[in-house]
Amino acid sequence: NDSESGAPTVTFCYESTRGVNYASWEQERESLMSDEQGKVLGVGGVFFSCEDRDATVAWYRDVLGMDPNEYCGFDFIHADSAARFPTGARTIFGPFSGDTDYFAPSKLPFMMNLIVDDLTAVAARAEAAGAEQLQPREDTDYGNFAWFLDPDGRKIELWEPKEPEEGSAA
Repeated sequence: NDSESGAPTVTFCYESTRGVNYASWEQERESLMSDEQGKVLGVGGVFFSCEDRDATVAWYRDVLGMDPNEYCGFDFIHADSAARFPTGARTIFGPFSGDTDYFAPSKLPFMMNLIVDDLTAVAARAEAAGAEQLQPREDTDYGNFAWFLDPDGRKIELWEPKEPEEGSAA
């Protein structure tokens, strides 16, 4: 038992490139988490199929104001969102339960959340281009949100993050 918390201490033996080691789970976890290599750092891309690639690229370009790269995809430079929202912006990799209706009215089992610098301006451009907001805009303590469907029926959540107030957790 851990003398401070009373929790059981799990000790195990394993063999690695460092030889035979005996360690508690907590010690090993700390060691693994502090290694400089071997961690997932973020999302490197989202790749999806569509009925008409050119029409989909045009929609993201014309409706959301995104600039396609030379491969007809879109690059997000991490430094850009970090400069605008130093602690408020992040990529969330979030599994939902299989019976969620959060992605509705899309029939697809996922949704894309895109960080925007000015939700009012992006939503106005989308509406002017004929896109319809799916539900009323939401303003929360961690950001403002609006939702649209792309030409292939994917739900797109636009998110303008808010910087946490000083002294609050990010």
